[in-house]
Amino acid sequence: MNDLIEFDSKRQVFHLHNGNISYIFSVEEGGTLCHLYFGRRVQKYHGELKYPRVDRGFSGNLPGSLDRTFSRDTLPKEYSGAGEMDYHTPATIVRQENGSNALMLKYKNYKIEDGKPKLEGLPAAYVENEKEAQTLTITLEDELTGLEYDLLYTVYREVSIITRSVKVRNTGKKTVFLEKVASLQLDFVDRDFDSICLPGAHANERHLERSSVGYGIQKFGSIRGTSSHQMNPFLALADRKTDEFSGDVYGFAFAYSGNHSFEVEKDQIDQTHLVIGINDYNFSWKLDAGSEFQTPEVLMTYSDQGLNKMSQAFHEIIRERIVRSKFKHADRPILVNNWEATYFDFNEEKLKTIVDEAENLGIEMFVLDDGWFGHRDNDLTSLGDWFVDQKKFLNGVGGFASRVHKLGMKFGLWFEPEMISIDSKLYEDHPDWMIQTKGRLATPARHQFVLDMARQEVVDDIFNKISAVIKDTKLDYIKWDMNRTITEAFTATLPANRQQEFAHRYILGVYQLYERLTQAFPSVLFESCASGGGRFDLGMMYYAPQAWCSDDTDAVERIYIQDGTSYGYIPSMWGAHVSAVPNDQVGRVTSLDTRAKVAYFGAFGYELDLNELSEEEQETVKEQVAFYKQQRHLFQHGTFYRIDSPDTA
Repeated sequence: MNDLIEFDSKRQVFHLHNGNISYIFSVEEGGTLCHLYFGRRVQKYHGELKYPRVDRGFSGNLPGSLDRTFSRDTLPKEYSGAGEMDYHTPATIVRQENGSNALMLKYKNYKIEDGKPKLEGLPAAYVENEKEAQTLTITLEDELTGLEYDLLYTVYREVSIITRSVKVRNTGKKTVFLEKVASLQLDFVDRDFDSICLPGAHANERHLERSSVGYGIQKFGSIRGTSSHQMNPFLALADRKTDEFSGDVYGFAFAYSGNHSFEVEKDQIDQTHLVIGINDYNFSWKLDAGSEFQTPEVLMTYSDQGLNKMSQAFHEIIRERIVRSKFKHADRPILVNNWEATYFDFNEEKLKTIVDEAENLGIEMFVLDDGWFGHRDNDLTSLGDWFVDQKKFLNGVGGFASRVHKLGMKFGLWFEPEMISIDSKLYEDHPDWMIQTKGRLATPARHQFVLDMARQEVVDDIFNKISAVIKDTKLDYIKWDMNRTITEAFTATLPANRQQEFAHRYILGVYQLYERLTQAFPSVLFESCASGGGRFDLGMMYYAPQAWCSDDTDAVERIYIQDGTSYGYIPSMWGAHVSAVPNDQVGRVTSLDTRAKVAYFGAFGYELDLNELSEEEQETVKEQVAFYKQQRHLFQHGTFYRIDSPDTA
């Protein structure tokens, strides 16, 4: 029984719904999918929303038709391509053999099934049983090229979430190039929206920006090879008067960790057109006859009770159907990270004093950050050499980990798997594994370079090296860092006419490595990091249920960062630590009490030299640790409300 998705064959109307929301669209003239409604639950749709037929002669009409009252340029649609007399930002662009990019996508058929299909090689929301969701697949076709577009819609029964993605199949006989293929298009009629996005910078991520949607096209996105510090892959469209507790708001989160694009266009008749997907900058994908391409997934929600309800819907789906394995509902351990205490200047004896003090204070995990491998005494060397520095650890890192475990504490390690140093054994053996363009000098950032994750041998090598360390140390936790973005995007594995596939293939390689490691070592807790919050997205959270929120650990700055983060992401994800003062990033001095109260809202820990604390401060830390152990399940997994903005509190 299709109780979540209905099809009215007489009116040609599809209605997706659960107890809270409805999403309705129809098949109109020319096989055009017309968007009708997304909002509060409609118990029974009676056909009142059919778009008015008025003279659209100056907008372009259907090929071969003399009817001037129908135009794809003005009709609110579900998905549109270049060349079909629609002058809005297209959802897809396909370059064909003759150089044309014109498509005419028409409705072909539909399928309704229980559950939700997996997206091969991509992170996505999932189901644990087939009765908790239903999926509608609408197939559009372009008759001339034989291209078929499967539009996938999944509606969940218990949470106000609908997911969207697209699969393109080439059933024709000729090769084409996908130059753009979005995961979602959504058109709104007669809405006066504000956009709410999360821009930022390194150590200043995800600050809330709310502005009115005006005429023209506004694009929010990243072309850095990552989801980026600069513009998080999250967007909300809210009515002008919507606040935390009242008003309409539509929220969108992209489960993708690479180049992304959110395009918002307000047109000449006050319709708002939204397109979300892989950024088409420097993107092209060769689609041979018989092959297919799957886009990443967009999660979308609607709330008529303000911004908090929108956020809570995202929080619930992340907790229940993005995060996987034993960590879904697990309380995150309280940790101490040595980075701001020692930086690269440490040895086994120096670290033992921090570990001993951590155990005395009730801290549950010690995390050894950068500098334990190769001959890594500074940031000039050794990335890619994932074997222990014997000068620092005479008994190996496994021996040190054993000592930590004997104290009843967990042990974690820092890795930067996607990076390589020129001064490294890895570069000596495989210089061609570094991303670079032949004939050009590679651009350094932080004295480091990026491995070509589009190469299978690179993924295999990193997997084998990290696996060996995990086994040797009986590792409990990995902090997976990425401290620079990609330049000279090029891979020796692809011919010239396919180089624009590289950015997406890189991310698929990262996902493959994450998948293999998390499946091989399900008891290891992974924390994603990219110079802090540079890859803070649902794609990463599918593999790593924690993420380092920001390299900025100043308590005052973190209030704003964590406030913005809360709009789309759940507190159990946020790595939030108490650091030393004056703060290393901004130089501010705040009380130990203030630093802890801010860091409680997340995966709590310390990032300072515990041995430099006074006796009074040590007692305070003991009290903080005891309090957090008592309350952490509420902080990490309770229903989160924003009462007010930090700017007005």
